[in-house]
Amino acid sequence: MGDPQGFLKNTVRELPKRRPVDLRLMDWKEVYEDFSKDTLRTQASRCMDCGIPFCHNGCPLGNLIPEWNDLVYKDRWRESIDRLHATNNFPEFTGRLCPAPCEASCVLGINQDPVTIKQVEVEIIDKAFEEGWVAPVYPTHLTGKTVAVVGSGPAGLAAAQQLTRAGHTVTVFERADRIGGLLRYGIPEFKMEKRHIDRRLAQMEAEGTVFRTGVNVGVDVTADELRAQFDAVVLSGGATAWRDLPIEGRELEGIYQAMEFLPHANRVQQGDYAEPPVSAKGKKVVIIGGGDTGADCLGTSHRQGAESVHQFEIMARPPAERATSTPWPMYPLMFRVASAHEEGGERVFSVNTERFVGKDGKITALEAHEVEFKDGKFEKVEGSEFTLEADLVLLAMGFVGPEKPGLLTDLGVDLNERGNVKRTNEWATNVDGVFVAGDMGRGQSLIVWAIAEGRSCAAAVDTFLQGATALPAPIVPTQAPQR
Repeated sequence: MGDPQGFLKNTVRELPKRRPVDLRLMDWKEVYEDFSKDTLRTQASRCMDCGIPFCHNGCPLGNLIPEWNDLVYKDRWRESIDRLHATNNFPEFTGRLCPAPCEASCVLGINQDPVTIKQVEVEIIDKAFEEGWVAPVYPTHLTGKTVAVVGSGPAGLAAAQQLTRAGHTVTVFERADRIGGLLRYGIPEFKMEKRHIDRRLAQMEAEGTVFRTGVNVGVDVTADELRAQFDAVVLSGGATAWRDLPIEGRELEGIYQAMEFLPHANRVQQGDYAEPPVSAKGKKVVIIGGGDTGADCLGTSHRQGAESVHQFEIMARPPAERATSTPWPMYPLMFRVASAHEEGGERVFSVNTERFVGKDGKITALEAHEVEFKDGKFEKVEGSEFTLEADLVLLAMGFVGPEKPGLLTDLGVDLNERGNVKRTNEWATNVDGVFVAGDMGRGQSLIVWAIAEGRSCAAAVDTFLQGATALPAPIVPTQAPQR
């Protein structure tokens, strides 16, 4: 380790400050201020270079965290990006969007605040781009084999980059008009500016990856045509079938899924139109769902000028500190405050929406009540009923799996008991030459899992095409835990 006493001398965990709320609500830029490199080096020195680094176990990618912490402390930035890229194709994405299970399993975190692993990661990659160290990595030879990657989210992009570097001719198909999947149209600009996607795509295009947008595979290109034109296919279309709330009044105007709302805000930032067709401006907004997507809707509603915002969560408010049910090194259940929560709105826990109320076909209010979790189910708290005015309701309750009609049905791939694409330990489906990675096979999960699965799936595809592979395979297929 760079400083054997670093964790003893520097006991305070420091992170970059968020810009003042009144200022950041005036724009859509990322919310954090710049972070001093000297402060970052001090934070990196807190890493103990543990004999058994549990942060490796916490990170699905197996990031070499103690190594690049040490290199940053020693001011050896050029080497640090090489160690970071050795395990992670897109640290600029994970460094901004991953909830950092590595930090939850940091050994220092047993009795102190953990090392600022995620911040070190994002500072390394940002400096690497600034210095021009992120250059195309060309294959040493071309294999003559062709691979189709369906879906351009983090799993698909990771698989595509690895397979291109292995010498295969890779085409990424995306039904939207731009590459990026949820990174492009699901993540608000204030969490990750889209220039980070564009500069990485420029590298991938220079390496030889071909991108085809506006192509709905299964419609514009049939399943039979896909298999006939390519030697292998990687399904990485994500878990895009959203969870609905089929209660009385659901048909009223003014009730939208989160992914019917968030993409419009991003398209405004991309210059597609001046005002979003679905906007929170001047409205009483209720967000149903207390997770990250709900927080994204919250921050977006603030910036669009909502009159008021309530965010509903059916679960009870988590404890302020790590819950005893999630001891170290597990990812802790605890109360968290996203940047959007600092900006306003009211978070309401232990509440269930019972009915939507409307007038002239439009939503005007919702009726709800408090709940308690008993014997494995939610029970209504009698006498807790209330009515809340609303003229915009956003459903942010997650996703139930991949969309079945179309490509998956036409390919004839088997599904598992959860409705995801079934796969072997070699990432293969029951259809010869067709593989699956990311949420389409795993179910709704984290960006870091998507990238890890894309890398491992690429190694399996390379083996299928060539008989062997030199590509790393950090993980074997598993299902995400039931939520």
